[in-house]
Amino acid sequence: MKLREIKMHDPVILQTNLTVQEAAAILLQKNVDCAPVIDKKGNIEGLLTNRHILNLVSQKGNLSTLITDIMSNRVVIGHPDDTIEDYLNPALEYLLVVDEKKIMGIITHKDLGNKFFRSYTKISYELEAIINSIHNLIIAVDRNGFVEVTNDAFQRFLGMTAEELKRLHVKNIAPESGLEEVVKSGKVELAQKIMVFNRWFLTNRFPIKKDGKIIGAVAVLQDMTELDNIAEELEHYKSLNNELDMIINSSFDGILVADGNGIVLRTNEAFEKVTGVKREDILERSMIDFEKEGLVSESAVKLALERKESVTISHQTNKSGRLHLTTANLCFDDHGNIYRVVCNVRDITELNELRQRIEEIKGLSQHYESELRALRLQYSGSDKIIFKSEKMKSLLGMVVKLAHYDSTILITGETGTGKELIAETIHKNSSRCNEPYIKVNCGAIPENLLESELFGYDYGAFTGAKKQGKAGQFQLANGGTIFLDEIGDLPFNMQVKLLRVIQNKEITRVGSEKSIPIDVRFIAGTNRNLLDLVGKKEFREDLYYRLNVVPIHVPPLRERKEDIPILINHFINLFNKKYDQNKRVSSEVIDRLMDYNWLGNVRELENLIERLMVTSTGYLINRRDLPSYFNQTSVKPSGVLVSGIVPLQDAIESLEKQLLQKAYSGNLTTRQMAKLLQVDHSTIVKKAAKYGISKQNSVNNQKR
Repeated sequence: MKLREIKMHDPVILQTNLTVQEAAAILLQKNVDCAPVIDKKGNIEGLLTNRHILNLVSQKGNLSTLITDIMSNRVVIGHPDDTIEDYLNPALEYLLVVDEKKIMGIITHKDLGNKFFRSYTKISYELEAIINSIHNLIIAVDRNGFVEVTNDAFQRFLGMTAEELKRLHVKNIAPESGLEEVVKSGKVELAQKIMVFNRWFLTNRFPIKKDGKIIGAVAVLQDMTELDNIAEELEHYKSLNNELDMIINSSFDGILVADGNGIVLRTNEAFEKVTGVKREDILERSMIDFEKEGLVSESAVKLALERKESVTISHQTNKSGRLHLTTANLCFDDHGNIYRVVCNVRDITELNELRQRIEEIKGLSQHYESELRALRLQYSGSDKIIFKSEKMKSLLGMVVKLAHYDSTILITGETGTGKELIAETIHKNSSRCNEPYIKVNCGAIPENLLESELFGYDYGAFTGAKKQGKAGQFQLANGGTIFLDEIGDLPFNMQVKLLRVIQNKEITRVGSEKSIPIDVRFIAGTNRNLLDLVGKKEFREDLYYRLNVVPIHVPPLRERKEDIPILINHFINLFNKKYDQNKRVSSEVIDRLMDYNWLGNVRELENLIERLMVTSTGYLINRRDLPSYFNQTSVKPSGVLVSGIVPLQDAIESLEKQLLQKAYSGNLTTRQMAKLLQVDHSTIVKKAAKYGISKQNSVNNQKR
C-alpha cells in the first residue's frame, strides 16, 4: 500500500521568521499538532510540534523566541508512491509527504499504524475467505507439526472447529499426512495417496518458507471418492458421445450438425455416401459458403437460420448430381438462442426402396423365428437337406440369414450338390414364403420357346398363340421367388432381356408393348464357371455382376464326406418306405462309398442307393451288390480298366457308349454332359443317336 492512499492532514506551513507565540496561535487556530517550517525559498528547514511549544512554556521560556530555535531539524520526508511498510518505525512520530518540493501533507505514526492494521485485517479476511471457499481440504502446520490453519472443508470433515483443531498435533488428526516429513526435507510432494479417518485422499504437500527458512508445511487434500465420481462422469459423457456417434452413423440417411452460425461440426458416414461430399472437405466450414461456391444449389441450414424455423427443401448436390430431400431442424439453448442445426439428408431416388425395406422389418419376433429356423436346420436338418458336416451347417446358417433380405443370390456348385434345395430353403425362410416359388431350368427349355416361357405372350404373338395369351414364369412368380437354374446355359440374346428385368423390375410379354411391373426375388444357380464364360464372351459381364450380389457355393460331396453316412441312411429309409422294404447297408459298403469320388454328388449317391435297393437280393446290402468299379483296388474312377485285347475301334465305341449311358443315368442335361466329357453339345446328341441311348433306356439299363 502506498502513502498516497492514506488520508493526510492538510499541511499548515510556517515561516522561519515566526515567533513561538505567533506559531502557537496558528496551530491552535488550525487545530493541528505540527507544521513544517520553510524558509523564504520554500526549502524545508524543520518541523514544529505542540510538544516543542509545551517544553518551552514548561521551562518558562520567552514566547518571543523564533520557532527555528525550538523546532526539530530532523524531518522524515516521504514520497506519495512510497509504501507504508518503509516507514513502520516506532520512533517515527510524523512523516512529511513531499512531491517535487510540494508539501502534500503530514502523516502521523498513529495514521500509519491504523492504515496498516486495517489493510492487514482486510487481507487476512480475504485470505481466510479464499481458503474457506476452496472445496478441497487444507491444513497447515508449524515447524513442530502443530496445526496452525485449517479451512472450513477440513473442519466439516472432522466435525471440529478451527479453535479446537488449532495447536493439536497433526499426528492426532492425520498420522499419514506426511507434513512432518515435508518440514524436514523441504521438498514438494505431489499426488500422494493417504487415508484420513478411513477415507482415501489424494494430497499435494508443500513446505512453507519465510526469509529462506522452513517455518511449516501445508497440504491440500482431494477426496478420492470425488475423483472417482468425476472419472465416472467423464467416462459417462465419453460413452454418451460414442453412443451418439454410433447412433448417428447407424442412420441410413445423411446427417449433418452445424452450430448457430452455420459452421459444420459433425457428419455421419451416410452423409458422404448420399451427397458424395467427403467429411474432411466440409467440417468446420460454413454451409452458407457452400451455397456461394456452388457445391449445393440451396442450403437448408442457411434458410433455417434466416427464418428461425425448421425447413424442408429438395435440392441438388452438384458433387453427385442427385436430388436430395433435406430437413433442417433448429435446437435452442435456455436463452432462446439457436444452438445447433441438425440436417437430415435423404436421396429421394431411393425413397421407395427404403419404404419397402422398413415394411419388411417384422420386429423382434421375426428375429427369434429366424434364429430358431437356423438352429433347427443346423441341428436337425430338414426333410430334404440332410447333413452333418460343419461346412453345411455354416452354409445353412448363412442361407437362413440371407433369406430375410431380397438381395439377388447366385448359387454355384457341381451337378447334384443340391443347389435347387438351397434355393427352395431360401424361399421358405423368407418373407415371401407364402407367395409363389417358380423353378426354371434355363438349359432344358428350347431356345425358340424360352422367351415366351419366361415373359409370356399376348394373343397373336405367333402362330398357335392362345387367344387369352399366357402369363410367363416371371409374372407367375410375382410377389415370390424365381429360381433360374443352369443360368450359364441361358442363350446370349436372352441375357440382356433378363438383365433388364432384374434392373427395372418389369417385363414385356411377347407381342405386347405394355410393361408389367413385377416384384420378384431372383435366385440363380449354375454348375459352370460364369467368370470363364464372361472371359470367353459367352456370358454378359453386367448380368454376371447383377446376379452375383450374394454368392453361395455348395460344396461337392467329396469335400464333406462326413455327410455320406447319414445321406445313405436317409436314402435307405426313403426307398424302404417307397418299395416297402426293410433293408440295411453293411459297414463295408459304407466304407467303400466313403472312398468314392462322387462326380455326380448327392444325386449320384441317391441313384446308386435306389439301384442297390432294387437289385440286391438279401436283407443286408453288402460289397458284392456294388457295381464292379467299386470293387477295384482303387475305387476312384480316374482311369479306364482294360480286361482284355479287343480291336481299338470296338473298344473306343464301347467306352463311348458306356460313358454316355452313365452320363444319361445321372439326370444331366446334354449341355452338362458335354461339360463333364469335355466335348461339344452337338457331339453328345450325335453319339447318343448313334448308339440309341436315351434317358429312359439308360435308367432301365442301370436297374438291370
